[in-house]
Amino acid sequence: MRSVVLALGGTVAGLTLLLSFKSHSAAPPGDPVAAAGMPATQGSPRPQGSPRPSAPAARSRATAGSSAAAATRTVTGDVDSTAYGPMQVQLTITGQKITKATVVQRTDSGEKSDQIDSFAIPRLIGETLAAQSGRIDAVSGATYTSSGYITSLQSALDKAAA
Repeated sequence: MRSVVLALGGTVAGLTLLLSFKSHSAAPPGDPVAAAGMPATQGSPRPQGSPRPSAPAARSRATAGSSAAAATRTVTGDVDSTAYGPMQVQLTITGQKITKATVVQRTDSGEKSDQIDSFAIPRLIGETLAAQSGRIDAVSGATYTSSGYITSLQSALDKAAA
């Protein structure tokens, strides 16, 4: 009986800790500074204890960001051949921000492939735009589509960085 009480108490304590855990918050959709992992400027929220940048430093970052924001380019990733067909991603990048992700080629092995792509591709694109990087999660049930998408995405990001 005593071990049952201890096990139940431990379970409740562990569950309480798990539910009270707060992960770091994602950057809001319109905040390219936070999305790029750059330090916050005067108008943005800062982590507690981080120093406020001086006015000249903040101005120079704003100037650099505005000139970089004017440059829009399109980069197409390499084709990744999956077991169910090719996957190829094209990115539109404005400044340093991914503003659009498009699948140029997608798996094409029939109705089942179409069904999987129809739910997986929008999720993968959404994650790409939210993460602003190639570090996104695969979609459950769409392993080959996800793998091909992520490989082509990373290829496009590598080309954009070069």
